[in-house]
Amino acid sequence: MGGDKAPEVVAEALRIVASEHSIPIIAVGTRQALDLVTDLGLAGYVEATEVIAMDDDPASSIRRKRDSSLVRCAEIVKEGQASGLFSAGNTGAAMAAALTKMGRIRGVKRPAIATTIPVPGSTPTVLLDSGANAECTPEWLVQFAVMGSIFSTDRFGIEVPKVGLLSIGEESSKGNLLVKTTNALLANDPRIHFIGNVEGRDVMTREVDVVVTDGFSGNVVLKTLEGGLQVFAKAVLEHLMKGDDGPEVFERVYPKLEPLVKELSADTYGGAALLGVQGLCMIGHGSSTPLAIVNALVAAASLVEMDLVHALEDSLGGGATREEVGQYA
Repeated sequence: MGGDKAPEVVAEALRIVASEHSIPIIAVGTRQALDLVTDLGLAGYVEATEVIAMDDDPASSIRRKRDSSLVRCAEIVKEGQASGLFSAGNTGAAMAAALTKMGRIRGVKRPAIATTIPVPGSTPTVLLDSGANAECTPEWLVQFAVMGSIFSTDRFGIEVPKVGLLSIGEESSKGNLLVKTTNALLANDPRIHFIGNVEGRDVMTREVDVVVTDGFSGNVVLKTLEGGLQVFAKAVLEHLMKGDDGPEVFERVYPKLEPLVKELSADTYGGAALLGVQGLCMIGHGSSTPLAIVNALVAAASLVEMDLVHALEDSLGGGATREEVGQYA
């Protein structure tokens, strides 16, 4: 039921999954929505009588709409009927449902949203937190670094991900108190390969695999990159189409650009992962296309096979303590 054009766009995605991928899917939605996919022979169908709208308040909607499709999804994961959930609906509600129903991994202070940032000609960068926690502590950022590193390995096969801390300069002396304190902690954490501070310009390069920051800064970086890429793509298209020979030029040039367009498209990666909860939680954009949803489901199935959640559990038993944080503050 989630997404700007749900449930039709989700139903179309499920048809592609059913015909091209062997992924067991449980569809959750209203009876009318489920009627769109009952002929697909999915692993399960769960009827919900309520829907959390995109503009609903996340916290109150989870409490009020207990029979919503999103709440039911989280409950199915909690009960062990499914390994994870995907939603392209209300992001805040998806996070709230996963946190309240599925619960946090033991030892995790705060879950974080890990977003895939494309890097032309290379493996993507994982940016976290990209919106779950506007204000963070050094202890949380250390956990984000560990979770992001594990996610990068499982999602993209990077054996030893390079972890960078977002700041206003590469030097360890640069940044606010949060960054300086976190830098010292990360430099002494054996669970990650910390390369030091990185800047915004480094996010879409091969210099770093995981970029750690607070949710406020991360979301600003994410939206800036998304907007910049959209403006650039539109400008290139308009310039190619200029003049009487524009359509002809476009026909000749676009085949060369198409692979790059696909590589930079958010549809290629499908969604972001909420790391730190008991079960996989993938969150798609409200404007997700069928291709984006298909790719998100394929990625989710792969992460389940890689046993991402247990890997996070194994690595987060330790980490920075309050006493360790205090010695740098």
